[in-house]
Amino acid sequence: MATFEIRNTQFAQRVKDSFDRQGFMTHLGAQIDNIKAGQVEIQVPFSKHLSQQHGYFHGGLIGTIGDNAGGYSAFSLMAASDSVLTVEYKLNIMTPAKGELLVARGRVLRPGRILSVCQSDIFVSRNGIEKLCATMLGTFMTMAEAPDGPGDNN
Repeated sequence: MATFEIRNTQFAQRVKDSFDRQGFMTHLGAQIDNIKAGQVEIQVPFSKHLSQQHGYFHGGLIGTIGDNAGGYSAFSLMAASDSVLTVEYKLNIMTPAKGELLVARGRVLRPGRILSVCQSDIFVSRNGIEKLCATMLGTFMTMAEAPDGPGDNN
């Protein structure tokens, strides 16, 4: 595992607080866990309203939690005065996400002053067995001196 410069010793609480302000994550039933420098995990339990027509987790949800896991892994390495914003991501779905729990494990591949590159591996758990179902590669921007809360971030 890579060693990263920690710019905010309170990063874990800051990541959790930011995640908890995302109404969309609350709506999806998502929870963030295992917050470490450069790494986070997000879990979403299956619900029929999160499925697509075949009864699998919807691909949009897979992308959403992959994006969030990557973004928050980058955010964990930022200064207390900075915020994060997604620049782009690419998602490869490799197998249908059929199961009881979707888990995205995000990690920083390369932190940068302005742009960080992160990867999220998304697993589906069925009968207690995890299977890799997707991988996301994303770029995330450090918004220097930008509050990480509601308000004017222009």
